[in-house]
Amino acid sequence: MATSSGNSDETRRSGASPKPRREVVGGLAKGLAIIEAFDAHRPQLTVSSAAAITGTTPAAARRCLLTLEELGYVTHDGKYFRPTPRMMRLSASYARTASLPLLAQPCLSAVRDELDESASLAVLDDGYALFIERAEATRLASAGVRVGTRLPAYASSTGRVLLAALPDEEFEAYLDGLRPQRLTPNSPATISEVRQRVRRTREDGMAFTEEELEAGVLTVAVPVRDSLGRIHAAMSVSTSTARASLDMLREKFLPVVRREAARLGNTL
Repeated sequence: MATSSGNSDETRRSGASPKPRREVVGGLAKGLAIIEAFDAHRPQLTVSSAAAITGTTPAAARRCLLTLEELGYVTHDGKYFRPTPRMMRLSASYARTASLPLLAQPCLSAVRDELDESASLAVLDDGYALFIERAEATRLASAGVRVGTRLPAYASSTGRVLLAALPDEEFEAYLDGLRPQRLTPNSPATISEVRQRVRRTREDGMAFTEEELEAGVLTVAVPVRDSLGRIHAAMSVSTSTARASLDMLREKFLPVVRREAARLGNTL
């Protein structure tokens, strides 16, 4: 007790202010949670669904959604709330200021230009592959993937690359909280299937998906490693089953993506 009192006296004598307590705005936290609830599988929300997803009360969810509508971030048709293009400003702020997306853009553009397919960069975000940069081809393999899109890590090639980089303890903790769903006939739907596919990704140093998230879409992803071997992100390219096969991804696409991922890694 004497030590504590002495520290207080010393602080008063020096004129220093006590360290302020961290301030948290609860309403802002709830609003951001609702913004994050929108994704490719939930392009629209009702008040009740927003409340259930974010763990807030319907009254709080309604206030947040109406505030977002007032600010122009969502529209409301009387039942459903849907994001507007203004929502893209939030992810654009990160893309314009963070070094990783800026450094990745020339590499992703090189993949796109050489293969004429869309290329993406993703990081792991709370069990999802979060796309932080993308180079769009003139023809899209999927209309649902944009900067800011989050895909279930267990069923996406970028996600499995990022999961494979986790220490064993963190990966097992992720599996403990996972409830996989069979999104397509090809997606893993059990913990055993997810573990097996991630282990194979770790062994191979890359991951393929064949119509696991969306019918007709193929992807290949590789890790982006710095000079110390640390994995910072996953780089991927996607195409359509009408234009390519897994053999083509392995023989033509994989070398290009690996080359550009290594080029990006050399800048980190």
